[in-house]
Amino acid sequence: MKILERNGKETAREYAFRVIKENIISLDLEPGSMVSENVLAEEMGVSRTPVREAFIELSKLKIIEIYPQKGSYISLIDSDLVEEASFARLVLEKAMVDIACNVATNEDLLKLEENLRLQEFYLEHPLQDKQLQQDKQLQLDNEFHEMIFGISNKKIIYNLLGGILTHFDRVRRLSLNIIKDSKVISDHKLLLEAIKAKDSQTAQDIITKHLLRYKVDEQELRVKYPSYFKK
Repeated sequence: MKILERNGKETAREYAFRVIKENIISLDLEPGSMVSENVLAEEMGVSRTPVREAFIELSKLKIIEIYPQKGSYISLIDSDLVEEASFARLVLEKAMVDIACNVATNEDLLKLEENLRLQEFYLEHPLQDKQLQQDKQLQLDNEFHEMIFGISNKKIIYNLLGGILTHFDRVRRLSLNIIKDSKVISDHKLLLEAIKAKDSQTAQDIITKHLLRYKVDEQELRVKYPSYFKK
């Protein structure tokens, strides 16, 4: 499991929740694998209680399955939950790009451009460690979309989406082995140009195509990673 640095104001429970969730998304904690409160607590340097509390919160999101007297397991990828998360994100992001087309300032556009330059840099100069490269790709991708929510003054909604999007994000992670980086960056470029032009309809069409790329690939992912998916 990958151990993240603890933020200054994080409680032990918040830290445990964030670390476990990020390791589920990154697939360092693989779908279907058994997880131990004691082992994770020791690895993170916290007591067992905050880890147990994190497990309970993650089980509410259907990301961890807890079986009394038997153990806890990382949930398999459930297509129905992925579809629900994808639907929520698509509906909300179409609304966000519509708002952004009307309210984005020059400063907002410059920040999006800076993010895109970083995406292009890592595409042209990939890290030798494939996992770190994928981590950087997802980080910059997430930041780009989070900025659009911020431009629309809807950051709280973005944060609230975080739980259910874990189901979608695991498929995104697997899709990095199939979807070419250049396609993702090309989508982002076109989206930025549409926002600059205040062309709401084009922006909504682009974000729809962009987010549905992962849906198209699910069958291929099932063939390649059959043990990760719920039957």
